[in-house]
Amino acid sequence: MDLIEIVVLALLQGLTEFLPISSSAHLILPSEVFGWQDQGLAFDVAVHVGTLLAVMLYFRKDIVALISGWLTTGFSRSPNADGRLAWFVALATIPAGLAGLLLDDWIEANLRTVNVIAWTTIGFGILLGVADRRTGQTRSLATMTLWMALVIGLAQALALVPGTSRSGITITAALFVGLQRVDAARFSFLLSIPLILAAGGLKSLELAESVLPVDWSSILLGVAISAVSAWLCIYYFLAFINRIGMMPFVIYRLILGGVLFLFFT
Repeated sequence: MDLIEIVVLALLQGLTEFLPISSSAHLILPSEVFGWQDQGLAFDVAVHVGTLLAVMLYFRKDIVALISGWLTTGFSRSPNADGRLAWFVALATIPAGLAGLLLDDWIEANLRTVNVIAWTTIGFGILLGVADRRTGQTRSLATMTLWMALVIGLAQALALVPGTSRSGITITAALFVGLQRVDAARFSFLLSIPLILAAGGLKSLELAESVLPVDWSSILLGVAISAVSAWLCIYYFLAFINRIGMMPFVIYRLILGGVLFLFFT
């Protein structure tokens, strides 16, 4: 990979991991437009590590509070708010984890096409717009219930389908069950931690078993760029989401899906 490829792909991964606009739709464009080859397993691990560092750094206080609440009250009959939220994050992670184990290979072989990504980019973008315009989004994470967490977790399993957007579908589901925009986004980002950790771990094991040489300077640059861009993305998304809503992302998804249909299918 040359420098331009490293910078562009790491930026795309860092930004699209947390914005509701589909990372797979964006990562396919450079290969289609510029003829770039797949970035390879080592670089894939690097950008996963970068985004994981970003979300864990941003939510470091929340993570400490969740772990503390889970260890101190999580196994009691009346867990505190942090202990309860920690259980909700864990339970909401299970559907996507099971779906990944059972369906990942089939999805990789059958659904990773430009046509599928174009349809899901548009379809789930419209669904995000409908959810955002729905009234009654008044609940906070402190009032979250088990069924709300399970609905969001089941929705997250759909993110295995390319073009869906993990953050997009979880925020959509969170809005539908009544969470406020900021709390919907915060829960979505907290949910990303175990999944990115698991995906990065699996890819790291594959990399450890590989005999291919690793370009460590490219790896470190990819980690740095994806981490910084992902942190900035989380910061500004949470800062402005109540002001701008989801409609800019819905419009962007519609345009992106249209571009994919017109030029790449």
